[in-house]
Amino acid sequence: MAVCVAIVGKDNSPKYFSCLNPDEELSFQYKVLSSLDVIEEKLNAGNKGANDLRELYLGMLYSLETHKIYGYVTNTKIKFVIVVDSTNMALRDNEIRSMFRKLHSEYADIVCNPFYIPGEPICSKSFDVNVKNIMTGTV
Repeated sequence: MAVCVAIVGKDNSPKYFSCLNPDEELSFQYKVLSSLDVIEEKLNAGNKGANDLRELYLGMLYSLETHKIYGYVTNTKIKFVIVVDSTNMALRDNEIRSMFRKLHSEYADIVCNPFYIPGEPICSKSFDVNVKNIMTGTV
């Protein structure tokens, strides 16, 4: 179960941010923003290789005492960050990948909405409900 989900644009501007506990939102924003440096390092290390067959899933970016931060980058350089409680040992890597795939699908659906203005933060209630369902594992 994820405790925080963030979507960050290609210019590192926040597009969407959601936490299960609103009291810890500022702490999670700090963790997500600090993970962007790790994402940039991984992306730049991947560009040095000869092949451009880049894996979208970046894996665990870093681990703290209380949380683990995972990253995912789309082909258009949109970054997804999921923060997971580190006490949850039952959560496997393929489940994290599945959460990212579902989140990417929801993001693609919201961007394809004709009323969405590209580059603007996402403020759709249905998107928020769907992301909360992905975070809690009820999808």
